[in-house]
Amino acid sequence: MLKIEKLTKIYGKKAAVNQLDLHIAPGEIYGFIGHNGAGKTTTLKSVAGILKFDSGEIYIDGHSIKSEPIECKKVMAYIPDNPDLYEFMSGIKYLNFIADVYGVSAQRRAELIKRYGDALELTDSLAQNVSDYSHGMKQKLAVIGALIHEPKLILMDEPFVGLDPVASHTLKQLMREICDGGGAIFFSTHVLEVAEKLCDKVAIIKDGVLVRSGTMDEVRGDESLESVFLELQD
Repeated sequence: MLKIEKLTKIYGKKAAVNQLDLHIAPGEIYGFIGHNGAGKTTTLKSVAGILKFDSGEIYIDGHSIKSEPIECKKVMAYIPDNPDLYEFMSGIKYLNFIADVYGVSAQRRAELIKRYGDALELTDSLAQNVSDYSHGMKQKLAVIGALIHEPKLILMDEPFVGLDPVASHTLKQLMREICDGGGAIFFSTHVLEVAEKLCDKVAIIKDGVLVRSGTMDEVRGDESLESVFLELQD
């Protein structure tokens, strides 16, 4: 579903991401872990087609993000750590706008907006302007907007920040459900306990370099993920 090959992004003289290789298959929830400035967001934005990178290649569902960006974006969604939404719109107008962009039928969008709105307890607030939403409500709206075209690949940058415990639990369930249906999720997080319980695979990045990746058992061995992460940061 997602192949990152020798991805390199340089700012000035510093390589924010250096020769990164990752492969995420359909059905996998893949966690991306690292300290602030390690290169997580740069990687996610490169995959999403927001950042141009200096060398390497990224393939999404067999399409190159460099040469076929539109084809890639049709089958993926990206949720940044701080969603930048159209605040002059109401929640429902925003979702309909996103559905229009992706060509989602009226019937299908209504079904998905109801389903995800109810699951995330946002349905009753969709008539309000986004400018009146709390950070958590905006995060929920961004999630629904990302899911409305039923993408094959979902990129998330710290998706649980700002969500209350109930919404976080619901989002984890939705993530598992999407991947059980053949989708793939690549997300960054600082919450190691979440990664340990939720992810099928995990990658640890340090100063732009991949230092460990694989299944949870392969990465942590007999230790906790927190212990392994702290050891690798020394």
